[in-house]
Amino acid sequence: MGKKALVVDDNANNLLLGKDLLEVAGFTVFEAENAADGIAIARREKPDIILMDVRLPDMRGTKAARILRQDKETRDIPIVFVTSSVMTEGLEEIKDITNAGFLGKPINTRTFVKEISQFIK
Repeated sequence: MGKKALVVDDNANNLLLGKDLLEVAGFTVFEAENAADGIAIARREKPDIILMDVRLPDMRGTKAARILRQDKETRDIPIVFVTSSVMTEGLEEIKDITNAGFLGKPINTRTFVKEISQFIK
């Protein structure tokens, strides 16, 4: 059975690109356009990895990650923040979250799957 990934992004183009790249690589992909849906899907599907935008309409991706870290079912799922907000405070926000990584937008479509795969145990 292939790996499962959850992509959480409110930008439809980013969502589609991430989904397409992951599906071509053999992942089963789940999508969410906001943090609340992302949390619910993560709890239900227990993906092997979560790709999350930092700026989401309902809450920051980092806050959603902290909620997932408090749940024993989702605490160990790696979360890679895929965001264009590469400001220092954004990186500060991420560094306190365990088992998390960061990829800047725009993503490199040639290396994307390889880059995120290094976070999967």
